[in-house]
Amino acid sequence: MTGLLLFLLSTAEAQETRNLQASYQLSIQSTTLPITIDGELDESVWETAEVATDFWMSFPVDDRRVAKEIQTEVRMTYDENNIYVAAKCYGGGPYIIQSLKRDNMEFWNGDAFAVVFDPVNEKTSGVYFGTNPASVQTDALVSGQTGRRGNTSGSSGINNAWDNKWYCKSKSYTDHWTVEMAIPFKTLRYGEKDRWGINFVRSDTRTNSYHTWSPVPVQFRGVDLGYTGALKWDQAPAIAKGNVAVIPYALASTFKDHELELPGENEVRVGADAKIAVTSSLNLDLTINPDFSQVEVDEQVTNLTTVNIRFPEKRLFFLENNDVFEDFGIPPMRPFFSRRIGLDEDGNTIPILMGARLSGNLNKDLRIGAMTMQTKDQPELPGENYSSLTFQQRIFGRSVVKGFFHNRQQFHDGEFVADDYNRVTALEFDYRSIDGKWRTFAGYGKSFTNDVEGDNYFYNVASGYDGRHISAYSNLAGVGNNYIADMGFIPRSYHYDAVRDTSYRIGFHHWFTRLAYTFYPAKHPKVNTHEIGFRNILDMTKGVQLINNQFELNYSIRWQNTSTLMVMLTNQKSHLFYPFAFTEIPLPIDDYSYTFGGFEFQSDQRSMLSYLLGVEAGEFYNGKRTQFSSTLKLRIQPWGNFGLTFVQNELRLPEPFGHESLTLLGPKVELNFSTDLSWTTFIQYNTQDDNFNINSRFQWRFQPLSEIFLVYTDNYAVELWGPKNRALVLKMNYWLNV
Repeated sequence: MTGLLLFLLSTAEAQETRNLQASYQLSIQSTTLPITIDGELDESVWETAEVATDFWMSFPVDDRRVAKEIQTEVRMTYDENNIYVAAKCYGGGPYIIQSLKRDNMEFWNGDAFAVVFDPVNEKTSGVYFGTNPASVQTDALVSGQTGRRGNTSGSSGINNAWDNKWYCKSKSYTDHWTVEMAIPFKTLRYGEKDRWGINFVRSDTRTNSYHTWSPVPVQFRGVDLGYTGALKWDQAPAIAKGNVAVIPYALASTFKDHELELPGENEVRVGADAKIAVTSSLNLDLTINPDFSQVEVDEQVTNLTTVNIRFPEKRLFFLENNDVFEDFGIPPMRPFFSRRIGLDEDGNTIPILMGARLSGNLNKDLRIGAMTMQTKDQPELPGENYSSLTFQQRIFGRSVVKGFFHNRQQFHDGEFVADDYNRVTALEFDYRSIDGKWRTFAGYGKSFTNDVEGDNYFYNVASGYDGRHISAYSNLAGVGNNYIADMGFIPRSYHYDAVRDTSYRIGFHHWFTRLAYTFYPAKHPKVNTHEIGFRNILDMTKGVQLINNQFELNYSIRWQNTSTLMVMLTNQKSHLFYPFAFTEIPLPIDDYSYTFGGFEFQSDQRSMLSYLLGVEAGEFYNGKRTQFSSTLKLRIQPWGNFGLTFVQNELRLPEPFGHESLTLLGPKVELNFSTDLSWTTFIQYNTQDDNFNINSRFQWRFQPLSEIFLVYTDNYAVELWGPKNRALVLKMNYWLNV
């Protein structure tokens, strides 16, 4: 009976979601009149365009319309080249502008407006374009799995590193601010359909609330593709003609390696990327001699686990439709991880000669991806060819059947090395209810490597529910002893032996469970939510021997002024299969059980001066650990952001293992002279990695997506202070539509 009730409830919610596009429709008519993107909204076309208004609250409540004094009005039109969006956002200033930097991570902690497109209207892939009262741009790819609001585990389904060409301008008035956008059809991937999915999202810092035109439940992000309204075209937009962009670059650099005492290297290099629209919804990316020297440096962390840390992909070439390649497996266990291509384990560059990448929709239900990349053949490091084929076939609304085949093949002296390869393939079924609340998925795959036979499987099965109050999720995954994914990231497979300085591969089963209950106090004006939850991470060998068992209880409170507090208590049981070193003397093979607790407080993020404080303390293997972490941010609106991150870990283990003090210090200065001109300097002092890094980047965007970079990087050893290496790069790239 309970199962039947849950089924009927899910069916009713799904029907309600389907009806959104019947209830929320915005008609868009073409125009031949010129529109100047100046934020004025004084063109006559805006007087006759249909208006989308009467926005809903989405957070901290979702049961009412937005008050009249902070409502939003949106109008749209188009011509043969662009889609135009005009918005009037009511509510007086002063407005919060976190930064003038494009795609800054604090964008949604300020006043903002965005339009969300699902051009194929399949609820599995889309894009949004956002701006604020200072005309700062942000854009992102959105998958069909954006998940629960505030969920920081796994993938958010939003890729902010994606950049493309579009235009906007804002203007502020006494009681409102306005937006005008021009989004080229060439920027979008769409089918020949007269109805798109669409929504509009507004952030208002005066009330610390988020609003959407088509209502989105409080537990989901405003950009969730499952809750879009309908954009009704007067006729299906024509396929953009001549949709080809070439992005050549030229750079001059100098590099000096002090550790190897090599002479300095001076280099002049050129290369190019190209973006070709094969169809309006299928894109081909090409690259020759690519360079990623301007990409932001990774933020270092202190790693007190026995597994590797996964850093995000930031290289533009790998980002468009990246979910069609990467969205397999269970985070952080991914059979495909694009940072395996052109980067070594330490993040150092491996030269890429060329590459091609085809991705997008063949039709409204079928997405594909095909990629091949070739790294340079070097005396000390043979070349590698990385190739991938993937597909995602949509069924049952938002559900998909998907599969992949990845291949790494060594390439040396002008030919493929027949016996040096790794191939991985799998099929997955991912069921997601139309309303996004229910999800169940399962997959199975194998790897193939020369001279490695049997026990080469990968499997995963999971189920989850995201309701207004209850959030529950559990997955079970595992790999065999001989499952190898050279193009993937499977951190638990390898166990490091600190005595022999080598790693051993061990198959395992991984079971993750999370359960949380969220309270929304209706009569407390200063508190948005309380949440209590627990999670369990259990890893065992194939023989059901314990590797790791972590059990955590947590409680969090979120205030209306954006402050948050989290308190947690954790018990962990771990087995070391090989000696592992956190200090100079490795811990022995043994079973360990330890308990620790802590808290983390984030202050009001609207304030000019904000901070984050955290403390963890308790047992650590056979000793004690204390961690203090803090982040201090000073915002001088809108041109300056000054930050300082400090993490201090004190490990006190019994003799003879001793004491270890680990310091991570990271001051960061971001100066924005305009929305197109910035200078960012990031310094990282990390005693665990014995590295002091300076990364300073000057960026001038002289035309949309055409930029000049000047990047200085300097690395020093911490323990025996001295230079490791330094580099200076001057680079220019130019976006050319042909």
